Amino acid sequence: MSDKQELLEPIKIGAVELKNRVVMAPMTRCRATNEHQAPEQKHVDYYTQRAGAGLIITEGSEVSEKARGYPFVAGIFNDAQVEGWKKVVKSVHDADGKIFLQLWHVGRTSLPDYHDGQLPWAPSAVNPNTELRNAKGEKKQTVTPHAMSKEEIQQTVGEFRHAAANAKKAGFDGVEIHSSNGYLIHQFFNNKSNVRTDEYGGTNENRARFFFEVLEAVKESWPENRIGCRLNPSLHGVFGIEGTPDTIPFFEYLIDRLNNFDLAYVHLSEPFTDVSDVHFLETDIAKHFRPIYKGNLMINSEFDRESGNKVIADGHADLVAYGKLFISNPDLAHRFELKAETTEWDQNTFYSQGREGYTDYPTLEEQKAS
Repeated sequence: MSDKQELLEPIKIGAVELKNRVVMAPMTRCRATNEHQAPEQKHVDYYTQRAGAGLIITEGSEVSEKARGYPFVAGIFNDAQVEGWKKVVKSVHDADGKIFLQLWHVGRTSLPDYHDGQLPWAPSAVNPNTELRNAKGEKKQTVTPHAMSKEEIQQTVGEFRHAAANAKKAGFDGVEIHSSNGYLIHQFFNNKSNVRTDEYGGTNENRARFFFEVLEAVKESWPENRIGCRLNPSLHGVFGIEGTPDTIPFFEYLIDRLNNFDLAYVHLSEPFTDVSDVHFLETDIAKHFRPIYKGNLMINSEFDRESGNKVIADGHADLVAYGKLFISNPDLAHRFELKAETTEWDQNTFYSQGREGYTDYPTLEEQKAS
């Protein structure tokens, strides 16, 4: 019986050659504590420790001040942030790693606290009715957001354009458009968060319009084959997003339309919640969408070494993105190669601001040495 692991096979995604198919998923970690919300030395160390991944996708990086909804997130809209990310990218490249930046706007999943008391922006004035924390760590309920005008939609497309150009300046290998998990672009997709009656609401084409305008804006700095996007078709009961009978047909339309672009990859998530009783949502996202999408398909959510190898071997995905396992196992691909035990993560330090639970998880060799 062969010891070959599909996860450890090289792959070319668009213009980028990867040494393996073990991807570090984008994860918010709230460590940019300086006045500019710029990456610091601890970010350099954190990402460089994980350069054994075939590809690192950074934490969601806010495209503007208006995009904010979490404290201490390293953005990509000012010069200090670009300079901080340059150091991260250079260090990852020096360690033979590849790294994409995730472009992020949270939309209504925010609080007025992050916007000088002004309302967050969204496709429509529909409250997600969820609880968030402000920069002081206080829990607050979301508010009914401001419904974006067409001019404000174009302003936001421009912010994605500017952020993508900044990511190019910082030297990244590519960018991922965060169009998932209940944030701004996903809010345009969903017909409960988007109740517009103009050209940005209603039909599949209209609800996808903002996404494709963002994609075209990003393409002004990046070739298509260095762009990925992230989607979560069966998201349900998270950040106010509720699936409807129209949801899966919409994502089938969207993902089929992405075949017209030469993207590096499409990054899909398996359901975050149990949707087995929701008859109009899909419980097996990779299997359902693999026949639709002809390019590189990345899948995420709760995979381990065995299930990651299997989803590729079964032909349902080409790459697997790992989140929490990469937090506590900086050398995750190496551990997979040796079929070694993995370290458990400490959820209490996911969003704390220091190095604890960030850069202090040991590699396998360091564990053995101690």
